[in-house]
Amino acid sequence: MKGWLDAAGKQHEKIYDVAWSGDRKIDAEGKLPAVGTTVDLKTATYTDAIGAPQLATGWTDPEFKPNERAFYYARVREIPTPRWNTHDAARSGLPPLTDVPATIQERAWSSPIWYAPN
Repeated sequence: MKGWLDAAGKQHEKIYDVAWSGDRKIDAEGKLPAVGTTVDLKTATYTDAIGAPQLATGWTDPEFKPNERAFYYARVREIPTPRWNTHDAARSGLPPLTDVPATIQERAWSSPIWYAPN
């Protein structure tokens, strides 16, 4: 994720997909397909058969402008896992609720890196 102020002081944000698991490719619209899911909604279980236990990469901002203030931080997503309501439904022998999501993808992010021109 990059955030910056342009010469007019307007704030902007842009998400860059930098590293991902599997053989997924960024599509024509610049979107990365979802990783998929292994969640079994009937039992509220999942496997670690998708995703990656570790990713590492280097990245250079392709639109870097040395005169613009900017900040950067990394965001990551885990594979989908059952939500609490799906666990409750499975324990009770009921189908998952239909008015709330049955799965969740936990997210994490790094501390920001701030760039200020001299």
